[in-house]
Amino acid sequence: MTDRFLNIGSTGVSRHANLGLGNHSDRVDGMSESRIRTAVGWLPIAVIATAAVWILLSFVRGPDAARPMQVATAQAKPGPVASTVGLAMEASFDPSVSEAIVPDQPAPVDRLTITSQSWRRGGLGSNAFVTLTLRNSNGYAVKGVELECAFSRPDGSHLTDRSRVIPAIINMRSRKTFVRLHVGFVNINAAKAKCLPVAASHV
Repeated sequence: MTDRFLNIGSTGVSRHANLGLGNHSDRVDGMSESRIRTAVGWLPIAVIATAAVWILLSFVRGPDAARPMQVATAQAKPGPVASTVGLAMEASFDPSVSEAIVPDQPAPVDRLTITSQSWRRGGLGSNAFVTLTLRNSNGYAVKGVELECAFSRPDGSHLTDRSRVIPAIINMRSRKTFVRLHVGFVNINAAKAKCLPVAASHV
């Protein structure tokens, strides 16, 4: 009789225990599923809220955050003074490099002189004829010598100018005389004349 009581008691206890455990596991499963559904439902809202806060902060901090970068960039860039100084240093004179400096050569006319000259009238007194001797002191022959003759009154006041080109060649370090060169028409009041070479060509 004691054994039967024990069997019944143990069976009843085990049933109650099984029933109690089964109900507890169902409750736990139901609570976890509801919590997961709630978390999944709030997840998009949390993501959207986080993105909105990040965008708002980026707009607020944008200009202030960009200023240090701009300052750093401006400090990193070399200024025009540095580049100019560099060019000046590169272009500085190097005494080890010898440079041939060619002096300016004198013009052919610079060494042409008139050693003697005279003039006279012709053609009813309105034409001027000049006789002169040209000396070429250059180390080369010249040609196309242009003469400029100034005529003046008896008192020395300027009256008129006339020019004439001599196409002849004058050899180097030599002289040549030209007789009765017609230089143009002059005023009847002209009493004096002085001619000068103003241009010439290298042969």
